[in-house]
Amino acid sequence: MSDMAAPRGKYTMEQLQQGITDLILERGLRIGDPVPPESELRQVFGVSRNSLREALKMLQAVGIVEIRHGYGTFVAGHPLTALRRTLQFRARLSLQSSGVAAQELVDVREALECGLVGRAIAAMDPHRLERLTEIVADMEAAAARGESLRTSDRDFHHVLFEPIDNAFLSELLTVFWDVYSGIHQSVETLANENTDHVTDTAAAHGGILAAVAAGDETTAARLLGAHFVGIRRLIDRATANAHPTTGSFQEVRT
Repeated sequence: MSDMAAPRGKYTMEQLQQGITDLILERGLRIGDPVPPESELRQVFGVSRNSLREALKMLQAVGIVEIRHGYGTFVAGHPLTALRRTLQFRARLSLQSSGVAAQELVDVREALECGLVGRAIAAMDPHRLERLTEIVADMEAAAARGESLRTSDRDFHHVLFEPIDNAFLSELLTVFWDVYSGIHQSVETLANENTDHVTDTAAAHGGILAAVAAGDETTAARLLGAHFVGIRRLIDRATANAHPTTGSFQEVRT
């Protein structure tokens, strides 16, 4: 156990959570492995059953453990699940004020994608390039019908960065996409995709695909950046609709 551990029975809730986390690491437990049973954890830390269960529930809330009722507690396999819920809530809540948090999340996603597109291009293979081509063709067909491109847009970005072969990156991009999807749904009545919008979106992805196929990192990054302009405008329209008059409550940046 860590040298920073508190004396038996003297743990604050935060120290107890940290102690359980340290124990998982020190015992070399991996994703999916069972955490020691409650009886052992209570003996190790000298805490009550209620305190231990509260600590485990908090660790589950942040994605460190997974409690399976009737089976036990296990090391969680999807640590970003909790982050997804938190970011989605913050982003959608911010739409009721200034939209700052939602815009900041777009900034992070843009920086991530534009910064890594060069690596994605360098690792691109013919199979994934063909998949990107098919997705763009589907987008163009859907745009001609005036249909939503959200699913194909998500698939395009997922396949684009797949060659990097970074599971954490893939999961993080999924988190950001889910957050954006939640934002979009919350302002759907405002920003129903019209023919011009979906046509422009399909064309933008066609341009990104052409740059990727040509190995042109600079152009691909520039076009990816331009793609996020539409997302920012969507957020601006949502916040303007929430507060159409001046003097409305504004979110405080911290």
